[in-house]
Amino acid sequence: MHEAIDLSPDQCERLLRAGVAGRVALSSPDGPHIAPVNYSVVGPAIVIRTSPYSVLGTYGRGSMLAFEVDQFDHDRWRGWSVVARGRSDVVTDPLELERIRTTWEPHPWAAGNRSMYLRLRWSELTGRQIGTGWDPVASLPVRRAV
Repeated sequence: MHEAIDLSPDQCERLLRAGVAGRVALSSPDGPHIAPVNYSVVGPAIVIRTSPYSVLGTYGRGSMLAFEVDQFDHDRWRGWSVVARGRSDVVTDPLELERIRTTWEPHPWAAGNRSMYLRLRWSELTGRQIGTGWDPVASLPVRRAV
């Protein structure tokens, strides 16, 4: 069995910025929801495009959210996970939207209108890695470099 190692905030941010897809956890009147999403990181915030009428668009705005990105290597029994937590807001300012579009605009894979930009400014960023002697970013099958 491999040892679990806590990642530093810098290591967590490096992995978060290298990712492409993750999951958002939120509460709704029907209970907890987890939504898989494509995302970007602009400044100290995760940006997601969603529909204003989706569960995320309806209950995620102005809410405390959790976001997770991870990667696992089942053959070598190693992996990592990063969780960001914080309050979300909807980006409506034209200058902020332009900054997002020119820095790293998130591109949803799912069809449909994804006109709402939901931003999660993390107040907590934590992570763990299983196993030593390897670089999680170098092992990513797909990674984003901005």
